[in-house]
Amino acid sequence: MTRLIVLGLLSEKPMSGYDIQQSISDRDAERWGGVLVGSIYHALKKLEKEQQIEVAGVEQTGHRQKTVYQITDQGRNYLQSLVIDSLRTTSVSYPTTLYSGLSLLDKIPREAAIKALKAQKDSIDQEYEAIIEKNRGNEESEEEISEISQLTIDNMFAIVEQQQHYIECLLKVLAGE
Repeated sequence: MTRLIVLGLLSEKPMSGYDIQQSISDRDAERWGGVLVGSIYHALKKLEKEQQIEVAGVEQTGHRQKTVYQITDQGRNYLQSLVIDSLRTTSVSYPTTLYSGLSLLDKIPREAAIKALKAQKDSIDQEYEAIIEKNRGNEESEEEISEISQLTIDNMFAIVEQQQHYIECLLKVLAGE
């Protein structure tokens, strides 16, 4: 997904690695796109070697130079194929770690299971709050959010809410309610 996001951003305008990192952070793509910010420079080097992108120029900023990249025609074609592949590939995923732990629940004390599930619920609640906070920033922005982006945000909320509900139900069962 890093390659897809990097090429997508470069299709909008030439950017440096730092600019790409900032854009990914601003768009919260680390969360919804699974992009690790540390993987951007590696992706840039590989994409350049494959001639999907090229150096548009080198800018001097203080004592540092920053390389600005732009997408090539070959890169635009590759971006299209990556987008089509990402739309075609199923994105259904299950909380397999949780399910595996639940399948062996009888191997640990009930109190330990409850404590671990409460910790997971806290993490999920924090994720929910992070999405709310980022969405609040989008609402305050002057940029209008697209219908597709809003549907994506709504889906993220629904997924997290479903997981919150599932953990709450598990905790009730374990508590004997």
